[in-house]
Amino acid sequence: MIVPMGGTEIKESLNKNLIMKTRIFLIGLVSILFFSYANAQTGWNWPDDKAKAEEENALYTDHFKQGDYRAAVSHLRWLLINAPDLNKSIYQHGVKIYNGLANDETDNDKKIILQDSVMLLYDLRIKYFNDEGKVLNRKSYDAYKYYKSDKSRYEELFNLFKSTFELNGNKVMDIILLPYMDVLRRYKLSGGNITDQDVLDIYEEIVRITNFKIGQGKNVDRLKMVLDKINELLVSTIDVDCDFVKNKLGPKLEAEPDNMKLATNIIRLSFAGKCMDLDVFLKAAIVVQTNNPEYGLAKLIGQSAAKREDFEMAIKYLEEAIELTDDNTKKGDVYYQLAVIQSNAGKKVSARDYARKAVSVDPTKKTAYKLIGNLYFNSFNDCKKGENPVHDRATYIAAYEMFRRAGDSTAMSRAKAQFPTMEEIFQWDLKVGDKIKVGCWINETVTIQKR
Repeated sequence: MIVPMGGTEIKESLNKNLIMKTRIFLIGLVSILFFSYANAQTGWNWPDDKAKAEEENALYTDHFKQGDYRAAVSHLRWLLINAPDLNKSIYQHGVKIYNGLANDETDNDKKIILQDSVMLLYDLRIKYFNDEGKVLNRKSYDAYKYYKSDKSRYEELFNLFKSTFELNGNKVMDIILLPYMDVLRRYKLSGGNITDQDVLDIYEEIVRITNFKIGQGKNVDRLKMVLDKINELLVSTIDVDCDFVKNKLGPKLEAEPDNMKLATNIIRLSFAGKCMDLDVFLKAAIVVQTNNPEYGLAKLIGQSAAKREDFEMAIKYLEEAIELTDDNTKKGDVYYQLAVIQSNAGKKVSARDYARKAVSVDPTKKTAYKLIGNLYFNSFNDCKKGENPVHDRATYIAAYEMFRRAGDSTAMSRAKAQFPTMEEIFQWDLKVGDKIKVGCWINETVTIQKR
């Protein structure tokens, strides 16, 4: 039989339920906190004498945080000897501690011992906690700082960097790109067991990784400066001159005309040795451009071909460069170069067309107007008929208008000096302000002006 409860009984029942639910919640919360704490302790391998280890860990950590590295050392050393696999933090902190002590040490022998201790800490961290690639990145950087002036360590230093790059590839730290090239240089020049070809192969790998990083869009300006310095170091590492590029690499490209790696090397070494006039440079550039089209290289090939007066090739690659960029300033620059090429080839109409395209995509390209003005100015003898001097000299008025658009006052004065005289205008029953058509290839309407 169910006995109905009164108001007081219902209230007491509700309170009991609330208390019970609160207890369950608190028990659950405690369990979660305990579980989180237990998880936080994973990765800590305490030795049998845990109390002693905890004490030493606390003492060294306190001194470390206060920047008192000397006081921290003895407690850290105990952990390194008695609990070497305690936690990787003892090696992370240990490197900073010994590095700091090495920097402050004035006695050279003691400094070397402290520096070697840093290297040992990196090795022990790899031994107990793996992560070799990441650790070698940092070890290489510190090793370079310590040993770059010690010839007896060059082979060791070189092998360390070589392993670091082989293991990490594109993941090497930015700060060891240039040091590796410098280590390579020092090792080679000190008589290290390494050939010129080995140097070129390693150089190419460093450049490839640097370019990869540039392509990621971070620290681009700084990385480009690093790349320039890497190229400079190559020149001082091996004999890079035009004879080297032509006689050693040229025949290889002839034998392997599709070898992208070789072609890329030739391009970079040609830049380094200032050998861009070599046939092998142009051939290498075309190989790379064919496989990896790029605005800058297409433009360079076009300019090189123009210097050789191979205008057909020049036009082909300069027009290709235009297609490879969305930058109107770059487009305007290349259109102007095409205009110059056609002008030098005596193709006036084509030159004017390119010049007009230059200012259409880049209105600031005022030199294009001057080029057109010069084309008109120099066409007087070709276009004059010898019948009406006003009509003949209208060519100079057309030139004047282009010079005016270019903002070239000197050229304007030069053209104005060739305008028809007032006497000539009057004699042919014309007046200043009349519109007349300039024939010939110019085919423009101008307003008559007097000299």
